[in-house]
Amino acid sequence: MLEELRSYILKKKHHAFRSPSGIDFAAEFAEKRLNPRARVAERFVRICEMEQPLLMPQERIVLTRTVTDPNAIFIKEEGEDRIDLPCIYTKEEWLQVKEKHFIHEAGWLSNVIPDYSLILEKGLLFFRKNADKYSCEMIDALIDLTDRYAMEAENQGKMDVVETLKKVPRYGATSFQEALQMIRIVNFAAWLEGNYHVTLGRFDVYCGPYLEKDLATGVLREEEALELLCDFFMALNKDTDLYYSIQRGDNGQSLTLGGVDAKGHPQFNMLSRLCLLASKELKVIDPKINIRVDKNTPVEVYELGSELTAVGLGFPQYTNDDTVIAGLLEKGYELEDARNYAIAACWEIIIPVVGTDIINVGALSFAKVIDRAFHEYLKKANSFEEFLKYVDLIIMEETEKILARIQNIWVIPSPFYGMFFPFEDVSKGGKYNNLGVHGTGIATAADSLAAIKKYVFEEKSISAEAYIEAVDADFVGYESLLAKLRYDSPKMGNDDDFVDDLAAHLMSSFADALEGKRSSRGGQIRAGTGSAMYYLWHPEEIGASPDGRRKGEGLGTNYSPSLYARCNGPFSIVKSFCKPELKRIINGGPLTLEFLSSMFENPEGIEKLALLVRTYIKLGGHQLQLNTVNRETLRDAQKHPERYPQLVVRIWGWSAYFVELDKRFQDHVIARTEYAL
Repeated sequence: MLEELRSYILKKKHHAFRSPSGIDFAAEFAEKRLNPRARVAERFVRICEMEQPLLMPQERIVLTRTVTDPNAIFIKEEGEDRIDLPCIYTKEEWLQVKEKHFIHEAGWLSNVIPDYSLILEKGLLFFRKNADKYSCEMIDALIDLTDRYAMEAENQGKMDVVETLKKVPRYGATSFQEALQMIRIVNFAAWLEGNYHVTLGRFDVYCGPYLEKDLATGVLREEEALELLCDFFMALNKDTDLYYSIQRGDNGQSLTLGGVDAKGHPQFNMLSRLCLLASKELKVIDPKINIRVDKNTPVEVYELGSELTAVGLGFPQYTNDDTVIAGLLEKGYELEDARNYAIAACWEIIIPVVGTDIINVGALSFAKVIDRAFHEYLKKANSFEEFLKYVDLIIMEETEKILARIQNIWVIPSPFYGMFFPFEDVSKGGKYNNLGVHGTGIATAADSLAAIKKYVFEEKSISAEAYIEAVDADFVGYESLLAKLRYDSPKMGNDDDFVDDLAAHLMSSFADALEGKRSSRGGQIRAGTGSAMYYLWHPEEIGASPDGRRKGEGLGTNYSPSLYARCNGPFSIVKSFCKPELKRIINGGPLTLEFLSSMFENPEGIEKLALLVRTYIKLGGHQLQLNTVNRETLRDAQKHPERYPQLVVRIWGWSAYFVELDKRFQDHVIARTEYAL
């Protein structure tokens, strides 16, 4: 379906039409002493004017970036931009901002979801009525750009595109094609403004009615609707090399399907199904698909999701309404808002329209906590219970350090994207202003505690002094102990209460440490089980671990077993990872499992995977993401990347083309365990 368009985009033929702006906006704005909103608006307007309409073969959902600045390098300590847009602040100006404020990541608005329903219903001229001069200038520039696209479409005889652009973005959408085009225009503009991790929210809820109306009135047949949806999905893949954070693919272009409405009624619909089918047919990395499920979700939904998993894209990701909504209510979210949650860039929970939570301001390293306790207190502790109290104390100390660093947050204003939120200035916050802190290496920490408890305090087969010496030597000269720790000690993932209860204790202690704490914006602090990129960064802060992890070896991604744990299989892992009180760790972070691609060579594999996912949800698991991998294929792709340009893998909460990743990310994926059912 749309193979010519898909090939055009995947072969990056549209890159030939790109050119740099050639403008040093930062220096110019500094000389003019423009305020932040003026800087954002002027850059947007001038780049819109420079953009050249580009229509690709078979394309009906238009807009493609043609102005880029590949040499505008983003340096975290010195600049506020990524590589796709020229900076609006000079290095000196930005350092002055950072002296007064905590700047989250790149400083721009991210991981928030606008009022897509109202955007589709009303169009941009509706918002212009009450906008300030900067927002008005940006709307006018964007409409002028889409008018130039309409002229080019008319020149090429694409009259359905012309008719669509006569309606949107000026006015509200009245058809499925208009709705998709409107979303594309807003998505395009949000990125062009400077925002990132621009997620699509509950796509089937706000866009589904337009599809259903067109199907009911005969405007579209189902296969025509699927083709339009595929066109829209391909539009999200045009500029993935420009839209990313840590690595290509890490762009937050995710959408959420299913779940319940404000009254608790299921929302999985025809568009939900078509999204799964479109993603399965196209086999591209965007949009990332998330499905909200609960204990009553029909098995058919899990089977549809498992069919997509079998393709090897690393999604859909599942989130359990039963656990998440209960957790949000305990954090003070109103029931209607909690039921309306969506997934942000990776797996973090965000409330559309009213939520301005910053969901990844820092991360607690459970592995570092154990490392500190091991070295500072193991010799002092007279019992394991006493040692565990030291662990809890360190968790409290480490979380306090994180909170001390993230006060007085400042976000660059958003004159365009901010119009679609019911607040005077969304960059200053909204109804919910909570902060999210990740927790990494939970299995490494729990496995380490289990080994310490068993060998030092129960069996007394190794002294504290000898144990510390072995770990500090990276187990060189202690090979028999290393083998015992890696392969014979209790490991989280084997449905063993001895170690699983310790993991539950660690996560409860983490939640306790953040309970009642407030951000400078008045919000609460949400603990989570996600790792983001910290699963590669945190091991660099410590040496070997008491569980047998050697220096330089990574931590498990998100909420998952240790990389080198020998687990009894996915069902035992599911049981282990459902034991903690997950509604207290509600910032998000999925259990992450890798499956052999050969498992899906017959329909039985799909059915078994669907059963596994359903079991995890019914046991109270909160989130689950599944990767389909073949280790030998991945190794060959490292050696011969030219053979595997579209080989997709799941990283921590997003999917990417394997050959576009840095080697350390590739190596971590290869090191993960492959399971079969």
